[in-house]
Amino acid sequence: MRTPGTYHIGATVAIVLILEALSAFFWAAFWWLLDKEVPAFQLERPEMLAGLLAGPLLALIFLLDLGWRNRALKRFSSSATLARMVPGNSTLRVLSRFLLLRHGLSFVVVALAGPQFGTKLEEVKSEGIDLVVAIDVSNSMECEDLRPSRMEAARRAMSQLIDKLRGDRLGIVVFAGEAFVQLPITADRSAAKLFLNTVNTNSVGTQGTAIGAAISLAQESFDAESPGSKAIIVITDGENHEDDAEGAAREAAAAGIVVHTIGMGTPEGGPLPIRRNGQVSGFRKDERGNTVVSKLNEPMLERIAAEGTGAYVRATAGSSGMEQLIADLRSMDTEEKGSYMFTAHEDQFQYPLAVGILMIVIGLAFGDRRHWRTTWSSVRL
Repeated sequence: MRTPGTYHIGATVAIVLILEALSAFFWAAFWWLLDKEVPAFQLERPEMLAGLLAGPLLALIFLLDLGWRNRALKRFSSSATLARMVPGNSTLRVLSRFLLLRHGLSFVVVALAGPQFGTKLEEVKSEGIDLVVAIDVSNSMECEDLRPSRMEAARRAMSQLIDKLRGDRLGIVVFAGEAFVQLPITADRSAAKLFLNTVNTNSVGTQGTAIGAAISLAQESFDAESPGSKAIIVITDGENHEDDAEGAAREAAAAGIVVHTIGMGTPEGGPLPIRRNGQVSGFRKDERGNTVVSKLNEPMLERIAAEGTGAYVRATAGSSGMEQLIADLRSMDTEEKGSYMFTAHEDQFQYPLAVGILMIVIGLAFGDRRHWRTTWSSVRL
């Protein structure tokens, strides 16, 4: 039984827990509905939704604090005089204030996630450089000396590059024992992302590392009449290269094309995993039964970059190496290459933000106690 002058802990706990469950159901159902039924909806920063997990934690802290306040009140005075000494305590006001602040913050978190709805056509002037990235897709790129693998690290580096493009045009060449154009030079970043998702060690059937062929094919991909600077980035471990890569880089440099290289892997190297159903079942072995160890051929990649008047960087566990090359690319001369239309999502963060701010302002306006005119005998929920 509740002591007069204290807070209704049992009822408060029940209300908070019920509303927490309803809140979780509401956000989950709302997200599912938008994601499945509204193709034009997306979140610009979905990782911010992790902030919603703070809501249940705040609810727990609130309930613990309310219990502590009740114990403090009971120690402060006897039950016979407590109601007369603190007549203004209102469980309803304290609970309402907390709920407004707690759920108002949820709407602010959703606003921070950047909800976008609907599309609009925008005309963008393309001003930048022409760039072709040649990605090694040979079996050695499955080596896990870079986690989770050299191939995944290469894809992350490419994705980072695509996100940084601003008016530049990009093409993708994949190579192993042969080289193929995966994506012709385009200003469409969405297409580049789409094609990047299909790049893997099964993209080219012939094994090997034909870096020279990849550089030559990348050079042929450029429009000779296109103004502005041109560059090639070769992403590879450089192992078992089988043609004149340095000569190809030299020819590209003579044509005014800069050749950069990114080394994927470590000089110490690692074994090549054999996967079945996504799980590592063993490692590749040579004819003598020895485990094959793939190592980064760093000296050769340095020579290719030197012949191509570019830079060599090595990817590590903490950096793809793309940051340095992006800075170098930004310093190159750019030219306007026309304009193109693309669809962009419109920001809608202002609506949940407005709801959240309104709830927080109302919550802050709530006091913890009843109006001063409340009679001493009316201590009720």
